[in-house]
Amino acid sequence: MKVKSTEATLELKHEAILGEGPVWDEVEEKLYWVDILSGDLFIYSPRESKNTAYNVGAHLGAVALRRQGGLVMALQTGFAFFNPGEQRLTEVSDPESHLPGNRFNDGKCDPSGRFWAGTLSYELEEGAGNLYCLNSDLNVNLKLQSLTIPNGMVWNSGKDKFYFIDTPTRDICSFDYDGSSGEISSPEVIRSIDSSEGFPDGMTIDEEDGLWIALYGGGKVIRIDPVSGTTLFEIDLPAQKITSCKFGGPGFDELYITTAREHMSEEEITRIPLSGSLFKAKLPFRGKPVSRFAG
Repeated sequence: MKVKSTEATLELKHEAILGEGPVWDEVEEKLYWVDILSGDLFIYSPRESKNTAYNVGAHLGAVALRRQGGLVMALQTGFAFFNPGEQRLTEVSDPESHLPGNRFNDGKCDPSGRFWAGTLSYELEEGAGNLYCLNSDLNVNLKLQSLTIPNGMVWNSGKDKFYFIDTPTRDICSFDYDGSSGEISSPEVIRSIDSSEGFPDGMTIDEEDGLWIALYGGGKVIRIDPVSGTTLFEIDLPAQKITSCKFGGPGFDELYITTAREHMSEEEITRIPLSGSLFKAKLPFRGKPVSRFAG
């Protein structure tokens, strides 16, 4: 069976080194995203075609919306709160203050309002990373150890499954998830990405529980069935290093896609000049609002 596909279009030309972490705010109708290695937080307004940048002074892995307003962040220096209006950064907790060679990477809020984020070593040392959970009482729990590049994470609509990617393994894993305790158990590989497809990076989920996975080095985003692991849909992009994706727009049927240009030579950038830009694909699928941090 031929897999249906579409092409993403350029939404915002940019030169992000490591564009990542898109988050759609359905109230403000704006997209938050980051350039990890520049320490830049971006707030993009599609209606105004305006991208506002805030530099937070540290490598910035991920952001999530807070229920009370503002953002929670996963920085090189740990968890923090940030108020863009006042440009005020408040440190919360650094579970890896003893590991200066590590930084936070991808992160998201679970359905109960906890903020999960993973760490990696700058040298990409195998097994040097961990997955943490910042609870609403601001205590931090360790969820997974011995990771290398913790990336995509999502929860299903039934709130009983957690999906997770440790990029170098090329595996998309499923865990049983307990919403009341935040515990995860019974890991299972539901799909392994072939080396010809690139590496699985960021991930999001639609209202039918289809998993959308950005393929770093593969120039695509794919939608897979979380049960069979089969590819159901593909989005092609005029960039190769696809990092993450998130549904947005008034109808939640627009997929915003971030890309990177890290480790690219001048010749490669000349050949693929839109690397690091923000893209969008209009889709016959719908996403759902993100969970917000309860603390």
